[in-house]
This record gives sequence, C-alpha cells and structure tokens, in this order.
Amino acid sequence: KEDNFYILGPAGKIRIPNWPMPPLMNNHGNYIVSMANVCRWMAQVAEGLGVEIFPGMACSQLVYGDKGEVVGVVAGEMGLAADGTPGPAYEPGMELRGKYVFLSEGVRGSLAKEVIAKYDLSKGHCPQKFGIGMKEIWEIDPAKHRLGTVTHTMGWPLGGNAGGGSFIYHLENNQVYVGFVVHLNYKNPYLYPYMEFQRFKHHPMVAELLKGGKRVAYGARAISEGGWQSIPKMVAPGVALLGCTAGLVNVPRIKGNHNAMLSGKAAAEAAFAAIGAGRSGDELADYEAEVRGGAIGRDLKKVRNVKPLWSKFGLVASLMLGGADMWANTFGLTVLGTLKHGKTDAAATGKAKDFQPIDYPRPDGVLSFDRLTNVAFSFTNHDEGQPAHLRLKDPSIPIAVNLPEYAEPAQRYCPAGVYEVIAEEGKAPRFQINFQNCVHCKTCDIKDPSQNIVWTTPMGGGGPNYPNM
Repeated sequence: KEDNFYILGPAGKIRIPNWPMPPLMNNHGNYIVSMANVCRWMAQVAEGLGVEIFPGMACSQLVYGDKGEVVGVVAGEMGLAADGTPGPAYEPGMELRGKYVFLSEGVRGSLAKEVIAKYDLSKGHCPQKFGIGMKEIWEIDPAKHRLGTVTHTMGWPLGGNAGGGSFIYHLENNQVYVGFVVHLNYKNPYLYPYMEFQRFKHHPMVAELLKGGKRVAYGARAISEGGWQSIPKMVAPGVALLGCTAGLVNVPRIKGNHNAMLSGKAAAEAAFAAIGAGRSGDELADYEAEVRGGAIGRDLKKVRNVKPLWSKFGLVASLMLGGADMWANTFGLTVLGTLKHGKTDAAATGKAKDFQPIDYPRPDGVLSFDRLTNVAFSFTNHDEGQPAHLRLKDPSIPIAVNLPEYAEPAQRYCPAGVYEVIAEEGKAPRFQINFQNCVHCKTCDIKDPSQNIVWTTPMGGGGPNYPNM
C-alpha cells in the first residue's frame, strides 16, 4: 500500500521521493507473504497433482551416465558416524533418476557448484557476486503497525565500509519483517555483518518502530547479486540450473522469487517438449533461450549496471548513475552498455594489517541480540553425531594463513557463530567449527579468502526450520 525509501545517517534520515524511481521499483499491488508458508502450501498442491516430495533428506550427490550426462541424484544417506564412516544404523542413499534433472538449491548450491565446475558453465561470464541477508520477525505495537507498508533504507550504519541496505515489510498479525543486507565484496576483514544489522535497529526511526515489540524469529541467507552479467550457462547434458541457483535476483529490488518461479515454468515446458519428442539427457537449449530472451532477461537487463556501479563508485554515485541507467533501459536505451564485475567476493577481502578493528556496541538484549541467542530463534537443529557438513580442504589454513593475514574473518562473517578461534593460555590457537549452529546461509563457502571452506548438505533434514519466514 505504501513505499518508502530513505538514506539514513547516524541519527536522521532523508526520504527519497517516489517520483524519480524507475517504475520497476514500485511495489504497489504486490503481496507481503512468507515464502516458507507459500512453499508449504505449494507442496500440498503439488502432492495433490501426484508430485512426490521427500522431506527430511537432501540431495547430496549427482549421478552421471555413461556419456557424462547428469541422470539423477543420491538422496537420503543416513546413519554416518561423526568420522564419516557407516554407523550401526547406516542406510545408503537412494538414487533418484530422471530424463532431466533440475537443480533449484538456492544460492551457492553444492550440487550446482559441481555442475558449473565440471562443465565450465561460468566461462565467458562475470564471477557471481553475493550479499548476506539477515532477517528478524518482530511483533510490534498495533498502534505502529501499517499493513502493506514497504520501507527500504541505504546508508548508515554501513557507510563506506560496505554496500548494502535494509527492508522493513509490514505483514499481517501486527508483524514486521526487519531485514538487512551486506554486500560480500567488502574489503575490511574486521567488518561484522551481523553486528551491523544489530546496530541498524538502534537507529531512531527503526528503534521507535520496534519499541515495545518482541523478536519472534531470526534467519540468514546469502543472496546472489551478480545479475545479468554473472548468470552462467544454465544447461548442461541432462541438467538445468533454476532460480537463485543460476543467480536471477533483481538486485535493486532485492527480489528473486518472481524470476525463480518463471525459470521453473520455463524449464518444465522445455523438458515437457523434449520428452514428448523422445529426447533425454541432452541440453535444454530452449530453456536457456527463454530465460535470456524472455521476461527474466528483460527484468535483469534493466538493472544490470546497478551493482557494478555501487561496487566501483559507492552509494551516492550509484544512486544517481544507476537510477539514470535504469530509466534509460526502461525506454530501451543503453547508455553505459554492460559494466563488468571485478574479482570474486573472497578475493576482494583485504589484509588485516591495512585496516583497523571496528568497535561494535554490545547488544542490549532488547533491540539487539548476540548471535547465539538469535540462532535459537531460527529453530536450527543438527544431529550432533553426524559428520560435520562444513569441511576444510586444508585444516591448517585457518590458523596458519587466515588468522595472521586476515584476522580469520570467519569469526565475523558467519551470522550464526559457527566459527571460533579458541585461544587458551599456554596453548596455540585452534579453529573450532560449531556446525550445529549453521543456518545454511552459505556465506562461509563464498567469503572465505582462502576458499578453504566447503559447504555440503547435512545428513537428514537438519538445519533451520523457519516459521512464517
């Protein structure tokens, strides 16, 4: 019902009028919904149509055919001991095979990473860029609730340290979604995205809205931000990449659900036609053509320069140049062409010696909270007896390389307190992984400067259980 855009300072705000905004930034007529609840509803509809859904397990491996094509996945391996060996209750996973396999794992999917590398699908495309999005659900004073109000902010507290911004959506039952996004191409390894989010809630505008309310849920997830330039080739023999797995988020709108749905429909129609023609295991070229030449491509092309402009010139310049470029593209004009993204977010991380630590205020337990307290509100659970799903390629790197070079940023970029450097008197520091806390955001897999952390699917249905998220 109402759109508000603000640039924040430490104690004040400047509202950006709606009239200079390109039409694509208009949210009027959209619905504020919980995607977790939409997916639960959609699962019931799908099952009513005969779709089989396997809850409580993840697809952990790909199955390849004789010609190197993807022919299926392995799901449901259970009973592995902590060291990865089969325990007394071990059950091997089952192979689920199909004429085509669609990977819709969300951002930085573990199987999609394998497919992209195996078939070199990123060749000729910019590296994917990412942000970390954190979100809390708050129940607020009914007198302050404005159903259908959408607020976005930029600026404080991030300043020049990082790009990013916030969203506040008023949904039903006197609840609001309070979200905060930090672009993961930040340089300062001392930056602490979670604490930037907690600090944001102390801005007078936000604090006044939340005063007298209570936080009821928390979650975090990486967001693909590369846009048009970073979409890899989306098909390989027998397999297609869908939604955020391919990186179809419209960055200035912070929205990707619409394109994820459209990509699913396009992939289904391409596969239906191919199977009807007696094909299987080949590349669904019609799917890729529809994504790039259809509604998704048109949506992403218009905003393709916003992210690289922000990364190169900062907030103010990107607002002006990016806004002008979006307006031009709205009328089919190309002023700046297609700008390139630079290095990966991991490679963008600077050396600790070139930066100063950032002194963050201690959470007050009213508006702001420590990570472990908030993780409890993500309702995350993993069986402690299973192998850690967060793996190190080289266990020595966190202490031998990342600690002296980068002050081991895993201690800070993780929004769930998974990674710790334990320094006990008289002993060498050691790196500890508390995988039970993991909320499956994938930030570690993306931002680790040594690219030493590999996120894999946990055994069973472990992970966060998001109510109303």
